[in-house]
Amino acid sequence: MPVASGEHASVESSRVLTNVRHKTMPDQTPAPPPPKPPETLAVPAGPTINIGEEYGTAKKNLPPAKIVLITIGAVLVVVLIASFVKRAKPQASGSLDTVTAVEIPAQDSTMVALTFTIRNTSDKMLYVRSVQSSIKAPSGEATAEAVSAVDFDRYFQAFPALKVGSQAALPPESKIQPGETSARTIIVAFPIKLDAFNQRTSTSVVIWPYNETVPVTMTK
Repeated sequence: MPVASGEHASVESSRVLTNVRHKTMPDQTPAPPPPKPPETLAVPAGPTINIGEEYGTAKKNLPPAKIVLITIGAVLVVVLIASFVKRAKPQASGSLDTVTAVEIPAQDSTMVALTFTIRNTSDKMLYVRSVQSSIKAPSGEATAEAVSAVDFDRYFQAFPALKVGSQAALPPESKIQPGETSARTIIVAFPIKLDAFNQRTSTSVVIWPYNETVPVTMTK
């Protein structure tokens, strides 16, 4: 029985729709598109720091060598001047006026009376700690401590020449006031013969005050 043309057309249309559906509908679900990478925020560029300039170099930070040497030299001059001004000085000054010597018989020794003038040039009292005499002779230097003042009269009786021109003794613990001038005598005994003593080149009286690092020395 022949198919009507209308029905034939309807059947053909159904086949075409079926084929289209088969082509447009895949068997599997298509994969989603990959995610977009996050956007990177641009960091604004800051100023460039030169570490070498920041910390500096010897050439840029240190003064010229000439200025350094001049500064060091000036400092040394100031130090030397200060040391010279502040250096220890004797507390007094004076002069050795007379030296009288006699030989001690049978002892190869010489007893000497030394008379001197001393002036306290400081602003504080001179407090005598010890007194001695020294000489420079061809045989060498010699030093002798002053004898006790209580023995003066006995030595003057034994050797009257020592008393000529003598003054009061200057024993340890004596005190000389600031600005005071005093004439004093000490007696010492050197272990050399009179002939050797007379060949001396110098004679000194040395007074050591308390609390001082420099003695008062009078030389003739």
